[in-house]
Amino acid sequence: MERRYDLNDLSMMTGFSSRTLRNHLNKGLLHGDKEDGVWRFSEEEVASYFKEPFVKEGLAIKYHSVVFDFLSQRHKDKASSCVILDIPCSMIQAGKISAFFCEKMKEVKDVKFNFRHEDGIARIILSGDEGYVSSLMDAYHMQKNGLI
Repeated sequence: MERRYDLNDLSMMTGFSSRTLRNHLNKGLLHGDKEDGVWRFSEEEVASYFKEPFVKEGLAIKYHSVVFDFLSQRHKDKASSCVILDIPCSMIQAGKISAFFCEKMKEVKDVKFNFRHEDGIARIILSGDEGYVSSLMDAYHMQKNGLI
């Protein structure tokens, strides 16, 4: 069964607010279906959205800002880490990977998550509390064979 994403999932993956995503729906940049009052998006709709030139530019800015914010933050109250994971994979595998991280992000706090799949590479950026980032990476490594 194909994974369906909601606005919260897309917000986590892109760093865009749900309001921005709703504006993109209104402008026709993002396509999906409303199911029981909740927007749902297929993997193909998400992939098409990520390929929109206007969206690609915004995503690049968001991705760079996560790393830039991490590097520029001089005063930290606790240990933190930033991980950029590039995984060569198909669109189907990328869908499984993004679904995995979207589910896991619901279990952690103090972590920023970005995802994109472009030119056969899935890129995951995790930034935040060192323990949570490490636990996400550990969980990914334990599940990796089933995802890719």
